[in-house]
Amino acid sequence: MSATEKPLALVTGASSGIGAAIAQRLLRDGWRVAGLSRRAPAEAPPGYAHIAADLAEPSGLRAALAGLRPTALVHAAGLLRTGRLGELDIAAGESMWRLHVEAAARLADLLLPEMPDGGRIVLLGSRTATGAAGRSQYAASKAALVGMARSWAAELAPRGITVNVVAPAATETPMLRDPARAGVAPRVPPIGRFIRPEEVAALAAFLLSPEAGAITGQQIVICGGSSL
Repeated sequence: MSATEKPLALVTGASSGIGAAIAQRLLRDGWRVAGLSRRAPAEAPPGYAHIAADLAEPSGLRAALAGLRPTALVHAAGLLRTGRLGELDIAAGESMWRLHVEAAARLADLLLPEMPDGGRIVLLGSRTATGAAGRSQYAASKAALVGMARSWAAELAPRGITVNVVAPAATETPMLRDPARAGVAPRVPPIGRFIRPEEVAALAAFLLSPEAGAITGQQIVICGGSSL
């Protein structure tokens, strides 16, 4: 990257919800963004490039990322399926694990050798990683991100690469209204409203900034008072 070239961030799930909000915020902050998702966004603003890939089907991921040398990786793609004990959907649990954990591992493993020193990794977690009734499989996959991020942070600290998890409570996205979560209603945080995608994006953008160079291996929760 030349001295005048804008840094590049790879953002997964960038076509909607939190991923889209993060992509928009980074573009506004002067980044270039490569958005990795199955479908392209309705509009591609200047500085945005779409990479068509299905993270649940990793066989084509290496080819999709060939030649990409991002300064930052933001893994925001996610899936929520609910179920109480006695009614668990094992296949759904496996899908969430593949998308949240295995996809993050594959992306990092492919990109880290070419990521410049001082790079950034942000994984989208969830406040429910500590446990929530009816969401055990989802919580398990999000909890695993914390241990993985802390392990990577320890490995990459000598290179100045930071790794953190941003964990919001219920956020106002299309996932909030997904029929698949019927029977497990989202709780409105004590602040009286759901978390806004733009608030999650602002924290992710800070963690990608030079000012956050000493923050690594952390899970930062945006709870709206839910954890108080």
